[in-house]
Amino acid sequence: MTDTTDVSADEARRDWQARIYKASGTAATSTGVTLTAPEGLHASAGVAQVSLTWEPVDGAAGYVVHRSDAEDGPFEPIRQRDVDVPAVPGRSYVDTGSAGTRWYAVAAIAAMNVIGPLSAPVQATPLAAPEGMPEVAVRVHAGRVTRPLPRPWRHMVGSEHLSHLLSTDTTGGRPIGAELTEALRIMHDDLGVYREVDDVPVHDFSGVGTVYDTITSFGMRPIVELSFMPRDLARDPSQTVFGYEAIISPPRDYDRWGDLVRALTAHLVARYGLEEVRDNWAFEVWNEANLEVFWSGTPEEFFRLYDVSAAAVKSVDPALRVGGPSSAANGWVDELLTHAAASGAAVDFVSTHTYGNAPLDWPSALARHGRAGTPIWWTEWGPTPTHFHGIGDGPFGAAFLLHGMRSAAGRVDSLSHWVASDHFEELGRPPALFHGGFGLLTVGNLRKPRFWALSLADRLGDEELDATVHGDVAGVEAWAARGSGRVGVLVWNGTLNQAQAGGEPLLDRSVTVTVEGLTPGGYEVRHHRVDDSHSNIEAAWRNLGGGDGWPTEAQWAELRAADTLDDFAPPERVSAHGEPVAFRFALPMPGVSYLEFSPITAPGRRSAEMTG
Repeated sequence: MTDTTDVSADEARRDWQARIYKASGTAATSTGVTLTAPEGLHASAGVAQVSLTWEPVDGAAGYVVHRSDAEDGPFEPIRQRDVDVPAVPGRSYVDTGSAGTRWYAVAAIAAMNVIGPLSAPVQATPLAAPEGMPEVAVRVHAGRVTRPLPRPWRHMVGSEHLSHLLSTDTTGGRPIGAELTEALRIMHDDLGVYREVDDVPVHDFSGVGTVYDTITSFGMRPIVELSFMPRDLARDPSQTVFGYEAIISPPRDYDRWGDLVRALTAHLVARYGLEEVRDNWAFEVWNEANLEVFWSGTPEEFFRLYDVSAAAVKSVDPALRVGGPSSAANGWVDELLTHAAASGAAVDFVSTHTYGNAPLDWPSALARHGRAGTPIWWTEWGPTPTHFHGIGDGPFGAAFLLHGMRSAAGRVDSLSHWVASDHFEELGRPPALFHGGFGLLTVGNLRKPRFWALSLADRLGDEELDATVHGDVAGVEAWAARGSGRVGVLVWNGTLNQAQAGGEPLLDRSVTVTVEGLTPGGYEVRHHRVDDSHSNIEAAWRNLGGGDGWPTEAQWAELRAADTLDDFAPPERVSAHGEPVAFRFALPMPGVSYLEFSPITAPGRRSAEMTG
């Protein structure tokens, strides 16, 4: 719900960069947690990397790894240039950013402002490069199902400014509205909703209906973000963000804001049906109010806005879902739950955002507030929190996406990649085909390596399989599953170190994938690859001599021909007769391999199930 005009892209970018990391205030919280130092910190050195593991800490949502040149410090958190939260959710970390001897220590966090003491330090020195490539062994048992495969990417995908679906303008010669619609279909509000006439509120949801009709027509449902503030309702309409001047001010009249939210909710229920909206939609209050750039009011004013918004949604039907805080960098989760416990406001789901790392672990926080089992939705997530940062356009982004999705699988309800399309105008329209955009798809809907990574993860079967990784692992991870008679093994090699996004030969690994427990018979094995020279449309543009501009019509045709998921090798036929089947290949960092074993069946015969 916005009322916007345009300012220059340069001005919007300068404003954004000046305010993006400034907090909008400090909100009251009560975690009630006393964290202890992690025990059992162990460092294992490999070629060009140090792998760390440690024991869990009760009440921790994550852990911050510290590094020093000396045993007695000073220890500083390991941070990347464009990552908003340095903490990791699990009990392991791979440091690929150091040469020489370093000391490491780890601290647990319960919330973004609640950090525990450091562990006892440990020392490690990365190994020098050997003559050959370090070896990694991946072993999969096709008959050992560990659980139904969690798919945290399926619930939602991000899209900025859905009103662009109605745009007839172009970017780089490409139609914005048609391509954004197609981008959302592939992934399968400045709409004038409020004005005042003679101090009388006027609601107009016709534009909202047109947009939502479009996305529901191809099977998607919206998470309705209740922001930004309509100009006629804003206390200070001069407080804005982005090139289209979204208004970040609190309302001058909270009752009128509540009436607007209530009227919008009632309109959606009337248009799409109570059962549809209740079961498949949700309402999220505001966007990243813990940052000054998105909220010009105080924390207390935001929580008042939350209460009013939640009450308005529930007044239409108590079973409609509403939640938040929709915060930046894991912020205000404990704070919202503390506030809601006092105010009685509904919190049907907890939502927050993070970039550059796997999402943290919030179930312990929910349990502390008596809300165990409340859904956790990460409604924005990706390689970097800022625009025009190119590391996500290539294969680094593909390995990062798989690391995050596998980490989140089974412990969060939704991990929403931000965003589907590079048709994105917060800081001005894209200036070139490859500009470091957030999208899984370029302008023109060419598929980036991140898209192919997500596609391969979705191609895994519904039954997750036991898979282990051993050797000089570094950033090599594996995920395997079976379904419809097929076995898929997804292996990737990545790092969280953004300085190595373009590749680091010392982190390349020789990988042997061994699959045992296959039903006796013949199999066709296909090996798909995402790396600098495979399934990488950015490299295809580079090979055409493309730079900081847009393709010609002839180049668009060549790029579309190159927009493919590539095979690393021709399909191969193998026989399984009780013995394991093995494949060995070099896997660069960054890089992704997907091996798919499909039974070869005689005409008229059905393939057998995998053996237990």
